[in-house]
Amino acid sequence: MMWLALAGVALAVLAPLAYSLIRPPRLRGRGEADLALYRAQLVELEAQRAEGRLDEPAHRAATLEVQRRVLSAPKPEAAAPPRRVTAAIVLATVVLVPGAAIPLYLWRGVPEMPSATGDERRAALAQDDALIDQLRERLARADPTTEMGRQGWIMLGNAERNRGRWAEAAAAWERAISGRFDPTLAAELAEVFIELRETDKARDLLTRGLAQQPANPQLRFLTGLAEARDGRAENARSTWRALLADAPRDAPWREVVEARLRQLP
Repeated sequence: MMWLALAGVALAVLAPLAYSLIRPPRLRGRGEADLALYRAQLVELEAQRAEGRLDEPAHRAATLEVQRRVLSAPKPEAAAPPRRVTAAIVLATVVLVPGAAIPLYLWRGVPEMPSATGDERRAALAQDDALIDQLRERLARADPTTEMGRQGWIMLGNAERNRGRWAEAAAAWERAISGRFDPTLAAELAEVFIELRETDKARDLLTRGLAQQPANPQLRFLTGLAEARDGRAENARSTWRALLADAPRDAPWREVVEARLRQLP
């Protein structure tokens, strides 16, 4: 009976896969799929904040990160028609996958294996911190004007930002920009400065970036965001409206800008 129950669970898990393969295909390019994922992430973040699972600083940081990805996402393109999958192949997959998984689990499975403890997770975080410290020590002697040194500081900034250490990320990216100014990295650094409420520094970076790439939507969006954070709602509104006026109708980041406009007082 236990194996019949396991087989039933496996079939229930694979049923949506079978349905998705058999139903008529819908064209979807990589860009469109990415945007759908980002929109779902924004909805989930709002739900977590409403439920109290995310405080305001964490929600703002996570939302900024998703919006950054939306702004840098490629324009959606139609995907090539997927290869047709016959019902026989789908049925064979639904039957063979659990049929092969059960004996494999009996052979190599370890059901009594415990999950990682809190101490183990803290040890893993400490190990990551030690690696970051080693990278920081090596970079202290690196020349940011060289490409290798610059890439090292960018890598350190990425690691610090992923750990939620905004000030450390800003310090690393400032070293990278001191070697060579890059509008894309300037946008990343400006976003961190906005999060740290250092909007004057952010505005200087954005001005330099826009001087090189005046049509860059990420730089223009962040310019409006800096104005909004400083309480200059009208400046932010005019900046974002100008951005929308210049944007194509199918711009992947249009919804993000429109949502920000609706949030202005």
